[in-house]
Amino acid sequence: MNEQLGQRIQADLAFSVSELKRNPMAVVTASSREAVAILNHNKVVGYLISPAVWEYLQDLYDDVKLAELAEAGDNEPVVEVSVDDLSADI
Repeated sequence: MNEQLGQRIQADLAFSVSELKRNPMAVVTASSREAVAILNHNKVVGYLISPAVWEYLQDLYDDVKLAELAEAGDNEPVVEVSVDDLSADI
């Protein structure tokens, strides 16, 4: 992890916006191996990650949201029903 001008860079690789404009595919290729920080005037303005990492992060986010929904349901009263009661309406 690098530190530059008091700002923590959460990536081992960093490219300037100028480098990104000059050779975008080189930066995209680098991001397929690891996260890449994008700098503008030596300050982080964004991160570039691979589609696989993005999908993994989306899955983690979805899992957290589902867990929150499940926990919210824990406070609801429990209603006991039998299988016969459920099938009576069919």
